[in-house]
Amino acid sequence: MTAPAPPLPGESHPLTAIPSAGVPQVRAGRRRRFVLSPADREVLWLYLLVRLSLWTTAYCARWVFPPRDTRRPASVLSSWQQWDWYHYRDIARQGYFPDGAGPWLEHWDNREAFFPGFPLAARTVHLVVPSWTAAGLLVSFVAGAVAVLALARITRLHLPDRQAPQRAVLFFLLSPCAVFLAAGYTEALFLAFALPAWLAAQRQRWPQAAALACLATSVRVSGLFLAAALLVHFVSSWSERPHRLRPLPWLVLPVLPAALYSWYLHWYTGDWMAWKHAQERGWYRDFHAPWEAWSNTWRAAFSAEQHTGYAFMCRAELLAMVVGLALLALLLRQRRWPEAVYLSLTLWALGTSYWFTSVPRSTLLWWPLWIALAAWSVRRPRFAPVYLLLTVPFTAAFALAFLTGRWTG
Repeated sequence: MTAPAPPLPGESHPLTAIPSAGVPQVRAGRRRRFVLSPADREVLWLYLLVRLSLWTTAYCARWVFPPRDTRRPASVLSSWQQWDWYHYRDIARQGYFPDGAGPWLEHWDNREAFFPGFPLAARTVHLVVPSWTAAGLLVSFVAGAVAVLALARITRLHLPDRQAPQRAVLFFLLSPCAVFLAAGYTEALFLAFALPAWLAAQRQRWPQAAALACLATSVRVSGLFLAAALLVHFVSSWSERPHRLRPLPWLVLPVLPAALYSWYLHWYTGDWMAWKHAQERGWYRDFHAPWEAWSNTWRAAFSAEQHTGYAFMCRAELLAMVVGLALLALLLRQRRWPEAVYLSLTLWALGTSYWFTSVPRSTLLWWPLWIALAAWSVRRPRFAPVYLLLTVPFTAAFALAFLTGRWTG
């Protein structure tokens, strides 16, 4: 069963006593306004400290690990100009098919594999920020702050302990792939829409949840998985309140960005699934059975056929998949069906390519994982230091691998 909705600000709920710490409180008759509680400010302070740590690491990386033997370091922002960022920048600057170019060319970069939400946000910020890299970083910085606030508030709905939200955010921000939350990538922006959408659904605010999930879908196809989870959550809630069917049509809204993007690509290329076929051409994301994907990833990780860096990342892919399956088992055991639907669809999408790709990065989007870790840390005081001592070295290694252009996963 889905947890009952928490009380609205200023109200009491007869069926639950979920703490309302961090939820904006208003007096009756006054207009609601967004207010940061002391707990919210603590979370934002923690977020800023972690961001400063990552920016310091990026600054040092350009001095200690230059791309070649040189007496002058690269530019301050050069460490963030890596890998997929060039796709997002080129889409924001040139569009998807500049000067008639497209997948019919031999050396096409397959940029249509990326949904338009983040490039549109970067292009908008670029109107006032001259540097494309700085514009992308600013989008992720603001989006990350929204995401951690929403994660903390979702955690409060599940865990009554006052320290649990801050611990969930800490585990999240110091996870191995946390560097992608700070980079000009889609993870932070997706979470800035997806987590508030989930929070709105917990409070039975379905139009708001659907609108935010719609924005999340414009950033990543994972928004469709979120939409499926919202539908399951709505059905679970409807069984308790069968007279409330009016919000149901809103839940179609998150499908709209994917449909419009597919139509746009079909108009240019004649292919309704051009974004999926671009992923297949550029990143080997054609369909394979899950056991084939596991076997191919295992062979790349342990057969000594790949360079050490790539083999290491393939091992990280395998470990992240195991973590995802363990989390799915936990969600099913706890009968948290909506979250289980979201995670199972995500794992299926990631686990049916030629080999596993970007599974460690995807852990950033599994908000039940960070809530579960916070719950364990509340029950077992030694868990938090053990987790941090074992995880932070991988976080530093992954950050340096990305910031120095050595990321291979």
